[in-house]
Amino acid sequence: MNFSTLLWIALGGAVGSVVRALVGWALPARFPWATLLVNVSGSLLIGWLMARLGTVEPAASARLQSLLVVGFCGGFTTFSTFSWQAFDQMLKGQWAAAAANILLSVTLCLVAVWLGYRLGRV
Repeated sequence: MNFSTLLWIALGGAVGSVVRALVGWALPARFPWATLLVNVSGSLLIGWLMARLGTVEPAASARLQSLLVVGFCGGFTTFSTFSWQAFDQMLKGQWAAAAANILLSVTLCLVAVWLGYRLGRV
């Protein structure tokens, strides 16, 4: 990875983070609608981008992936990356790995947030 790639990722991540914050600000509610919207739309976007970027010239595709997939989608929602990786495993016929990824990610992240909360209350 070179410095130029890191700059594309940083630029996309900054924009994605700001957009995520604006969505949260625009949709305050008792139910986390903003988070749900960001996770679903980010997952839709990363799927569309990965399908489309496969048809782009390799050097341009690498820059666009850095900017939009790793940067923007990563800053907007890491759930989109998780969704893409699980789906990619399914596309490759790696059903057990996909199921393990989904089960472990959700379970371990919920346990980790609980543990972090408990440690923060000490």
